[in-house]
Amino acid sequence: MKNHQFKQYQLHEWIYDVIDQLTFQAPTPIQQKVIPAALRRENIIGQSHTGSGKTHAFLIPLFNQLDLDKQEVQFVITSPTRELATQIYNEAKKMIDYAPNGGQIDAKLLIGGTDKKRTIEKLNKQPQIVIGTPGRILDLIEEGALDIYSARSFVVDEADLMLDLGLIDEIDKMLVRAHEKIQMFVFSATIPERLKPFLTKYMFNPSYFHIKDHFAPETIEHRLIPLKHRPIAEVIHHISKAINPYIAIIFTNGKTAADELFQQLQEKGLNPGIIHGGLKPRERKRVLKDIQGLRYQYIVATDLAARGIDIKGVSHVINAQMPKEEEFYIHRVGRTARAGMEGTAINIYTDEDKPLIKKLEERGLDFTNYDIVKSEWREIKAWNERTQRKKEGHDVDREAWSKVKKRKKVKPGYKKKMKYQHNKIKKQLNKKKYKK
Repeated sequence: MKNHQFKQYQLHEWIYDVIDQLTFQAPTPIQQKVIPAALRRENIIGQSHTGSGKTHAFLIPLFNQLDLDKQEVQFVITSPTRELATQIYNEAKKMIDYAPNGGQIDAKLLIGGTDKKRTIEKLNKQPQIVIGTPGRILDLIEEGALDIYSARSFVVDEADLMLDLGLIDEIDKMLVRAHEKIQMFVFSATIPERLKPFLTKYMFNPSYFHIKDHFAPETIEHRLIPLKHRPIAEVIHHISKAINPYIAIIFTNGKTAADELFQQLQEKGLNPGIIHGGLKPRERKRVLKDIQGLRYQYIVATDLAARGIDIKGVSHVINAQMPKEEEFYIHRVGRTARAGMEGTAINIYTDEDKPLIKKLEERGLDFTNYDIVKSEWREIKAWNERTQRKKEGHDVDREAWSKVKKRKKVKPGYKKKMKYQHNKIKKQLNKKKYKK
């Protein structure tokens, strides 16, 4: 066993062997919080950004609690999309392959778009690990092919996306068939109010971990471009002539906006790909295959694509529409600057987006301000310069009045004299500021 920081946890020796093979040296912030709490059998709510090591935060303790002598379902991991479920399964499979006793561990990926009859035949022996989408897992439970009552732990990954896609009801129906004392893991980018009834129903006294470290990779440049009543497709067309991306993901808010922008960019000769939750399974599979095959330089996407779908080589993220929440901004821009590479986030904004920009700046993001004119970048004044100037002017004004001599005896025309003195002091203060 190598000398790494996972030794602080009381894990089985074979788990340390797996961690060595994975070449993990130290637990990430989310792993530091989740692993010990999971080993204590606590219910866990975790909030963390993309690329934070969340998947292994639950896989490591779950594998540690496996009873290799029991051929029954021991933990269930649910994910909102086939792609996300497949990625988690691939990580679990890697751990199984690295394990000295891997031949004794049976994991099954249960997702839609596969032959249900063949899947049922394979379930004559219950797997120890179930990973999949809620719809397919529930379907197999209702068919009597899968029994999850024996499961000791249940993971709901990307819970807010589950909510948006209407999958929480299916999770609910599954948990009704699970043991009442099952350990729950819920991971989510945000915790919306609509999710809280579900959390209250299934999670007694949960430990809540919100990891805010490394809000966004330092290797990303964040550019702001004002829309100025121009058509979004036109602005993006000019941007495309000013950059030469390896791959650029163009984000919109919702499927309808994505479809419209996709069509408009096609008309401008860009030939983009498109990925969102409204695509039919076969079409989505084909598009993802084309994306991985580097067929598209530009990909129009909704937030679904920001939630774990691993598109390699993304050099630029373009927010055609700014998201509504800070966490979604981070999930989007987290598609670029991966593995220490550099990346650029280009944000087209309107006045409605200014509160979000302000919040992001307060959390440490540094924006540069540009416009795109005739397909060329032009540096412009800061998005909030007018507000800053007003504030600065107000501060100078107040300072000047504080220096005006107050007269004990008031004579006719005193107000005019005080105003004159105030203006004189104000000019001197502004001069000093300008020289600095």
